[in-house]
Amino acid sequence: MTLNPRGFAGASWLRDVFLTVPREHFVPDQVWWPTAREDGLYSLIDRTERPRAWLKAVYRTGTALITQIDDGQVPPTGPAVGAFTSSVSSSGVIIELLRHLAPRPGDHVLEIGTGTAYTTALLTTRTGPQTVVSIEIDPRIAERARDRLTAMQLDPLVITGDGEQGYAPAGPYDRIVATASVRRIPPAWLEQLRPGGVLVAPLDSPFGCDLLVRLTGDGQDGGRGKFVAAVEFMRVRGQRERRPHAELGWPGELDPERWQDLRIDAGPRGQRVIEPSVLPQ
Repeated sequence: MTLNPRGFAGASWLRDVFLTVPREHFVPDQVWWPTAREDGLYSLIDRTERPRAWLKAVYRTGTALITQIDDGQVPPTGPAVGAFTSSVSSSGVIIELLRHLAPRPGDHVLEIGTGTAYTTALLTTRTGPQTVVSIEIDPRIAERARDRLTAMQLDPLVITGDGEQGYAPAGPYDRIVATASVRRIPPAWLEQLRPGGVLVAPLDSPFGCDLLVRLTGDGQDGGRGKFVAAVEFMRVRGQRERRPHAELGWPGELDPERWQDLRIDAGPRGQRVIEPSVLPQ
């Protein structure tokens, strides 16, 4: 599978918000490097001990930094091993995510997965005061995110809860974006999306990676769209269990080099990935 990221691709607003929001403000002082050492452990980069190495890692555009292992059971005190369960995504991936989301000033946005709140801050800087709702399942992560955002004088509403349920009290939304991947688009997201609104989320695929899907709301609790990028994200907690892709609406015998030709239809009757050859004329 090939991917040719286009970066800002002429989206000057996106470049502006990246220049406005300091990434280092949101990254914890202790993070793990995502590539294992020869002994199988992931190195911890501690800002207090190695400030230059930490800052260099923070601004390395193609690398995510791990902020939580095993749902917080592993303390950030040294090299560790375990399952990555939270991170600050690489700048390159966030650019891809937000470019396809294309939020506008004044848009009402729902973000699934607050994490460090870096992406939350970028969204709020773009759309304006009292426009962003962000959901984080981990209470400790959510509390830190609120503190970081408040220190920047940003005012998104950060909710502690299950992101798969969305947040209906503040809906509907012009834009919905997920920073954790799913195997099936949760119905609540589609129900809370305005007609003509845009949903961008990483979806598990049969190709050994996630595919970033961009759906447009149809006004009937569904949406249609296409895949726009090959990415890798951590799974939402409620969808970690593996499931056959055939159960999730994927046809068999797909060409991994033609993923960009696929279309997706999701709604009350489930989701279906469609090959161009079977699209209605």
